[in-house]
Amino acid sequence: MAWLNATPKPPAGSRRAKAEATHSISRRDRLKRDRIPPPMPPNPAPHIIDRLIEIGLTEAAGMGAGPLSWATIVAWQQATGIRLPPWEARLIRRLSVDYLAESRRAENETCPPPWRGTVSQAEIDSEAQRLRDLLG
Repeated sequence: MAWLNATPKPPAGSRRAKAEATHSISRRDRLKRDRIPPPMPPNPAPHIIDRLIEIGLTEAAGMGAGPLSWATIVAWQQATGIRLPPWEARLIRRLSVDYLAESRRAENETCPPPWRGTVSQAEIDSEAQRLRDLLG
């Protein structure tokens, strides 16, 4: 999810970085615009991801986002009446840490997705058109 939600940026100091407007869009929005379904890895435990999203993928911390705190996880448990087993609470915290790390890594425009999926014909056509537009 972090890779899809990231807004890729050109390398700092490059001509494209200087010329690039602040109207960049996330990978998810670009795929949606191009009518390509976002590729997603298999999810053998959707209830854990649902809980992570409900609690929040990250939280505000200092000068930006930080991983979920233990206090936030405990507060969610108290508010919802759901008692997470310790392993699940640790997993949710770890997923939040990993989401934050991946979201920062994924800002590099050449960052590959953290999973390997099949490339659809729509994606190939979209990239081919983008190249034709760029190269003429």
